[in-house]
Amino acid sequence: MNSHLVRLHQLAQQPSRRIIGLMSGTSLDGLDVALCRLHGHGTGTRLELEQFATVPYTNEVRRRIRQVFAGGQVSLEYLTLLNPWLGQLHAELVNQCLQQWQIAPAEVDLVASHGQTVYHAPAHQHQHPDFAGMNATLQLGDGDQVAVHTGIITLSDFRQKHIAGGGEGAPLAAYGDYLLLSSTQEERLLLNLGGIANFTYLPRAGQDASTAFSTDTGPGNTLLDATVRQHRPELAYDEDGKLAAAGQVHQVLLHELLAHPFFAAPLPKTTGPELFGPAYLRQALERTNTLQLGLEDTLATLTELSAVGVARAAQQVFGVQPGLAVYASGGGAHNPALQAALRRQLPACTFSTTETLGVLPDAKEAILFALLANEAVAGQPVSIGAGRQRVPAVSMGKISFPG
Repeated sequence: MNSHLVRLHQLAQQPSRRIIGLMSGTSLDGLDVALCRLHGHGTGTRLELEQFATVPYTNEVRRRIRQVFAGGQVSLEYLTLLNPWLGQLHAELVNQCLQQWQIAPAEVDLVASHGQTVYHAPAHQHQHPDFAGMNATLQLGDGDQVAVHTGIITLSDFRQKHIAGGGEGAPLAAYGDYLLLSSTQEERLLLNLGGIANFTYLPRAGQDASTAFSTDTGPGNTLLDATVRQHRPELAYDEDGKLAAAGQVHQVLLHELLAHPFFAAPLPKTTGPELFGPAYLRQALERTNTLQLGLEDTLATLTELSAVGVARAAQQVFGVQPGLAVYASGGGAHNPALQAALRRQLPACTFSTTETLGVLPDAKEAILFALLANEAVAGQPVSIGAGRQRVPAVSMGKISFPG
């Protein structure tokens, strides 16, 4: 038997596995690298975060990704070249982290590489006549490059099995959240405020897992960051939400932004910056004659939009005033203006971050993919949300060997 297959068999039998989870989100701020020790699998999983770092992308890396990011028309040659280049870059960043942590690659069992999403095309969001009804998504950063250049067996391309099983390829958080963060004491809403906002609803542990699910709710930071860069190119984002906090919500513009049918669509659902990008905002500004609206007021309105999107999705499931325990993660967890807006929109909820649950908020998404890799190697297809469409019970991740 191939030695790598023997190694995979051995990993499945081990009581614990050391896995590096990699995540780069739509904010393009950098690569999250989470070194995790996972014990067991399934609902018996225990996870220890041994090391974590966010390695910032340089402006040149961001420039290259933005050449194809969420674009309807791109150079096929450029896209083809960017895929292995990003794989090599991610491998280099993993090696840098391991060297800094004084850990040899041979001491790591697996790398779980999410890759860089450059286009997300759920069926409801694209209009291509040749592929009506087809869900698709594309992440770059070839797993073979990661495996070869780190010397570590790599799992990648997690979202494709979700689509093949009938899902939309996102959000995947429910699978890891259910295994790691369910509680017998309370039902929970795990809110991830990345470029796109999404949440996982978790019933109390031991209750019917078919009610657990994840859904996107609308824009998180993606429109906020893009608007800041457009008006203040020297800034990457609105630090601490200070600009938004200095503005006033423009109710007419907010109403127009919320008129998009996505916000009324049934759950679970998924979206991306392909929909909630600068064109979406510009068209709303034009329709409401608010093109001259100041930066602060625009950001205040977009912050409220993100919060209302979360609240509307929660209310679709739990009623007008859901009284749930909400635990936030992602970049928006550091934005006081966004957190204040969420509290206004969901006054009956209690708010904290996932750090309260022992999970570093900035590391949560990278941890998720380490969990999914662990299940692919040692566990079974994760079955949750059986009562809902687009929540398939699948094992995710394609395996790349180092040689």
